[in-house]
Amino acid sequence: MRGLDRREYGLPDSVWEAFRAIASRLAPYALLLFAGCAIPMVPYRAVYEDPVNFVRLEVDYSVLPEWPPSAHAHPKAMRAEDVARILGGISVKEDRIWLQKWLQGEAPLMPAFRPEEIALLSQQIAEAFALARPDERVTFYLSQPQTSVKRIITSGGIYLHGTELHFILGNWQVPYGIPTYGMIYDRRYPMRPTAAKGFYLFFDPGEATIAQQHSLWDTLLANTNDELVIDLTKTVFGPIASLAGR
Repeated sequence: MRGLDRREYGLPDSVWEAFRAIASRLAPYALLLFAGCAIPMVPYRAVYEDPVNFVRLEVDYSVLPEWPPSAHAHPKAMRAEDVARILGGISVKEDRIWLQKWLQGEAPLMPAFRPEEIALLSQQIAEAFALARPDERVTFYLSQPQTSVKRIITSGGIYLHGTELHFILGNWQVPYGIPTYGMIYDRRYPMRPTAAKGFYLFFDPGEATIAQQHSLWDTLLANTNDELVIDLTKTVFGPIASLAGR
């Protein structure tokens, strides 16, 4: 495309200079706009993937090279049966408003994973922990196809930090309609919710759960109920206590 020529449009010098000044000021913002519209790529290493499920290792940008304490306790050897016990101890409770509680009562605790999901994830997450770098976290994605354009998804992430296991549930049995155009977010961002989160997470034994401090911003964004921090030295699984230290 050829450049604009002020003589072609008969613009006075003063108007032309004003136009150039405005254009030069807006140019950086235009670049930012185009950059923001670009589809971001999330780097990952596949540990397991089939047509509907996956377990991956993704870079955790909260780990700062200049601050060693932010690094995770990976790689780490962990038995699949211990991972299965942890996943089996996680429950989900639906968040009901007062009217729902009045009509239906309190929501029951539901297992976060079905037995076949635990069987799949425990083996692959154990393998992922053994391969993960200190700046990576494990992400998982489970899908139940309903139609050619609809599926039920459960997804999230998990990582080890010292003797603490952090478990984040991004989606739990959420219906997801595949868009006819645009980005498919559920597989690209397994830790991000595709709908408003309406659940609480619990772990058995409860005494192994570490209470977290949340900012006002987290509360406003409803990010206070989707993460469990489990002290592995307080679980009933003896071999896991050996995870103390890196």
